Amino acid sequence: MTVSVALAARLHEVLPQTQCTRCGYPDCQAYADAIAHENEAINRCPPGGAEGVERLAALTGTPVLPLDPACGHEGPRAMAVIDEAWCIGCTLCLDACPTDAIVGIHKRMHTVIEAHCTGCELCIPVCPVDCIALENETPGRTGWQAWSKVQADAALARYTVHQQRRTTQAEVAAPAVTAPDADARKRSIVDAALARARNAKR
Repeated sequence: MTVSVALAARLHEVLPQTQCTRCGYPDCQAYADAIAHENEAINRCPPGGAEGVERLAALTGTPVLPLDPACGHEGPRAMAVIDEAWCIGCTLCLDACPTDAIVGIHKRMHTVIEAHCTGCELCIPVCPVDCIALENETPGRTGWQAWSKVQADAALARYTVHQQRRTTQAEVAAPAVTAPDADARKRSIVDAALARARNAKR
């Protein structure tokens, strides 16, 4: 058990820390744990690319595999960009961002802090008005070549703070708001924002 825990820590250290969930796990730590403790495949991290697979293979002593296409494809590091003219201020992207790279408040346009965005893409599917797109930040460089250890460490630090904040908020809000009530409130906010956006276009 001690050996696998140490292995999980080493595996986690060589992952790019985008926290994108494309591997099928909720974050990079969970994927590292699955490799170390459950013999999960080492080829499920598109942001790490082929070089990332090689790093994981070296640590686990397993053969190098091609990236699993079901998880996505190796590509450049991207950054989310919000079309502020269409943003309705629903805050759903704020909740989805694992590194708190998006700033904004209810009913006001949001924006992305470039230095903190990992290109995880998690903000895109939650946007009800499709006002978020990805821009290529590293032309000609893909996978781990598009990242640095400094960037990965910074992303992990921001993700850790993000998780701690969410845990604290959940503990504070739990007695007052049930999950269904919170979901209904969020839906009503989004519906109202969409209605305002439709009326503004008329």
